Amino acid sequence: MLGTAPATTMLTVRFGCQELLLELRDAAEDLTHELGRLPDDADLAGRLGVTIEELREARQAAGAFSALSLDAPLSGGDDPAELIDMLGADDPDVAQAVDMEAIASHWEQLPRREQRILIMRYYGNLTQEQIAARLGISQMHVSRLQARALARLRELLLGPDDASPRGRTARD
Repeated sequence: MLGTAPATTMLTVRFGCQELLLELRDAAEDLTHELGRLPDDADLAGRLGVTIEELREARQAAGAFSALSLDAPLSGGDDPAELIDMLGADDPDVAQAVDMEAIASHWEQLPRREQRILIMRYYGNLTQEQIAARLGISQMHVSRLQARALARLRELLLGPDDASPRGRTARD
């Protein structure tokens, strides 16, 4: 799963929104220190060179990276219906959703540069060469950083004993 680009039929978030989300965290931190208060949307949009609407769209996109419980009520009223009641059959993409949620739980443990490379590679569908040109580094360095990020995620997800590619079988 970690070594291939996801063929997502779930919610997909535009590549630009994902990049903006990464930059938003850094800008919010910087502005908080500079202004001595939490920055408002206008401050953040100005720092990032985007409109307030684009900023809000990126924040909404962040919700696509979290999952709701199937036991969640559909409404706050007297209706006892739950989200699971709306499902008609097993969804073949559930395993991918579980994998994505597992990755999301460890995402912040990767350096921002490696996060950005993985986003550009697997969500932006850019080649290593295109990523290298955007980041001003060599394609070989992109390859090393990508491999290191995927190995780190694999280790976090599977544990150090099962994360080694040599310890994996053909069926993996």
